[in-house]
Amino acid sequence: MCETYSEAINHKENIMRLTIQATGFQLTQALRTHTELRVGTALGWASEHIRQLHVFLSDINGPRGGVDKRCRLQVVMDSGREVIIEDLEADLYVAINRATDRADRAVVRKIQRSRAFSHQRPAPMEVTEFPGDPDAHCAGSIR
Repeated sequence: MCETYSEAINHKENIMRLTIQATGFQLTQALRTHTELRVGTALGWASEHIRQLHVFLSDINGPRGGVDKRCRLQVVMDSGREVIIEDLEADLYVAINRATDRADRAVVRKIQRSRAFSHQRPAPMEVTEFPGDPDAHCAGSIR
């Protein structure tokens, strides 16, 4: 069983596309609302940098229980780069909370790195002429 929910989240005039997919269980209204709130709280500030956000929720072992509730976040940045976070817990709500907190920190690092290593070309250097003999500045120049 696989259930998908998709919507656009508006945050300060920026639109972030959110998709929530549940595998192995039914996506309840409470779980969907919790996921939307956590994503909005953790990553809403970065909506101008995020193109899409996919949340994959799954119950690995089914009714057998255990630490088998998975929350996997795939954040697609405007730059085309991705941040993928996965958390595995006994409680799906805890897995969602931890994954969104980790995604927040990872997105901060991605944005900081992209600002620190800008791919813009530096302004061309200004060429100045030497007064007098054009070769006078070269010691031992060959004529």
